[in-house]
Amino acid sequence: MPIDVQPPRTRGSETTRTASPPRRAVPLLAWNVIAVVLGIGIWTVLARVGVSGLPGPQAVAVRAGELAMDGTLLDDSLASLRRVLIGFALGTALAIPVGFLMGWYRTARGLIEPYVQFFRTIPPLAVIPLAILLMGIGETPKIFVIFLAAFLSCVVSTFQGVVSVERTMINAARVLGANDAVVFRRVIVPASTPFILVGMRVGLGAAWATLVAAELIAAQEGLGYRMQQAQIYYDLPSIFVGLITIGVLGLIMDRLLLTAEKRLTGWQERR
Repeated sequence: MPIDVQPPRTRGSETTRTASPPRRAVPLLAWNVIAVVLGIGIWTVLARVGVSGLPGPQAVAVRAGELAMDGTLLDDSLASLRRVLIGFALGTALAIPVGFLMGWYRTARGLIEPYVQFFRTIPPLAVIPLAILLMGIGETPKIFVIFLAAFLSCVVSTFQGVVSVERTMINAARVLGANDAVVFRRVIVPASTPFILVGMRVGLGAAWATLVAAELIAAQEGLGYRMQQAQIYYDLPSIFVGLITIGVLGLIMDRLLLTAEKRLTGWQERR
């Protein structure tokens, strides 16, 4: 009769091996701070070696303090922020319903999409001469150019969000007795929200990118206008102050949209 021989059981085999504690990930904010510090360090080194007259962070900070003390920086920032907010709000308010119409109704898509795709190939900056001739040199052409940039970016994302909704979700809602209005409100809109918010973020970036050129239209204040004036006098620190201010304002607005996106799309899986 064969004898079953088993290896002796040691104390170590009887005890459960404790798992090593998971490694704590570095917070994303810490990486952001590191990136900013590294960027300022590289900027300082380039300025000290004399790269094409590049001003250093200290010179830019001094100039920013001067512009802030006499109120110029605040006035220019408010003027540019007002133009961006009005143009972006108008562009988004029109882009979302137009995008829904294009995605939900084939007839509307056939009528509107050729114009959207046509104007997407034309840079908003190329519309400035026409805007000046038709709208004058007041605030209207500046806001219109910003509006156009935001609208074209957001309408495509909204349209893509509607057409990307899975057909099985729509059919399941109809099987449960939902009519077109309920399907649109309870299925299409929630499923398209992530696309809409991404389009809003892209449109916001396009609005700020168009700002400098828009303020070339007979502006008397604004960050773009101040940078153009600084270019005439080769005032590099003032140009950097304008660039940094635009970047900071745009970043704050983008973070606000990102926070809204997380709240409105909490059901979506994220990495």
